[in-house]
Amino acid sequence: MGGLYRAPKAGSDPVRPVNIVFVGAGAVGCFYASRLHHPDHNIHVSLIARSNYRALEESGVKLQTHTFGNYTFRPSAVYPSPDAASKAVKQWDYIIVTTKALPDVSDDSALIAPLVSPDSCIVLIQNGVGVEEPYRLRFPTNPIVSGVTVISAEQTSPGVIRQNRWTRLHLGPYSDSANSSSDRDTGDGTTGALVPSSSSSPSSPAAATITPDDDSFNEALLTAGTACSDALGDWWTRLGQIPDITVSSEIDLQLIRWHKLTINAAFNPSSVLSGGLGNAEMVRDPELRRHLHGVMKEIWDAAPKILGRGFPPELAGPEKILRSTERNVGSKPSMLLDWEGGRRMELEVILGNPVRLARRRGVELGRMGTLYALLRSAQEVRDGGKKARL
Repeated sequence: MGGLYRAPKAGSDPVRPVNIVFVGAGAVGCFYASRLHHPDHNIHVSLIARSNYRALEESGVKLQTHTFGNYTFRPSAVYPSPDAASKAVKQWDYIIVTTKALPDVSDDSALIAPLVSPDSCIVLIQNGVGVEEPYRLRFPTNPIVSGVTVISAEQTSPGVIRQNRWTRLHLGPYSDSANSSSDRDTGDGTTGALVPSSSSSPSSPAAATITPDDDSFNEALLTAGTACSDALGDWWTRLGQIPDITVSSEIDLQLIRWHKLTINAAFNPSSVLSGGLGNAEMVRDPELRRHLHGVMKEIWDAAPKILGRGFPPELAGPEKILRSTERNVGSKPSMLLDWEGGRRMELEVILGNPVRLARRRGVELGRMGTLYALLRSAQEVRDGGKKARL
């Protein structure tokens, strides 16, 4: 099984320098990067930045955190592009993607291709479901770690990050499963995720020597992905002092993805369609509260049919989520911020992918399908209007 990255054993420092690069230097990426950078322990973290590149290169990242106080994070290096990072470092051991997932706009698996070698592990800390499939198609022999975070953080100005609440991060391996369902897909073998057309041609350097077409290789991918998850979880906990890092199995991680989706799929699109209301404002409106509960309950009831098992009892149900949200005054969902800023929204991974995946399982997510149809149309009309004025 040559070509699969061998992670250092959890609980001990790496014996050689480990090079980690974050693709996406927004609030989430910068916060988790700052807690992972430990040169004295052979762990070196760099950033790939776009709009804030100059600020990060000159001054590092200034963090104002609820959990760890105020401090400045100076990464090993800041690069303006993946190409620049690939020329500077021969071997990136971990490539951590924290960009917005917009498969209808760009193919981020192609974006990171210059960084990926046979010994690289790809880590995806992104919203939604089905985000892993483009990477698995392009890099069939590299271990993938899927990550789900619960954190309230924002970039208040270029290079200045404020962490308001929470630090939770779930990690788990991803092999080639259809969202880890025990009911594997038939037909073309896809999960129903929107996959950019350019993702269909694997470009992993190891693809010519390894054929990932049997159960033994799938098990090897899971083993390698689990080892990478364990190593990252150990470094973030033991060295970065983040108290709530959890490493899960593949199926458990996908359950957590879908559980977070109950929140994102309800609040994000509804905030846009309600005219710009925040989370607490929607919950306090009786009709909107009923609507939000209906969207969450729809996912809750469909989970066993889609994933092969339901959510465990320790995960908060719809009513508990609504009660908790009553206190989240002033919070605007990310989709609303993108809509107000004229940017593309994460419609496909939060609404489109789950609706398509459910249909492949014979399940109709009616409420989510309606939200998807309306918002996709609104976004296209808005963006088409902009193009017409140019």
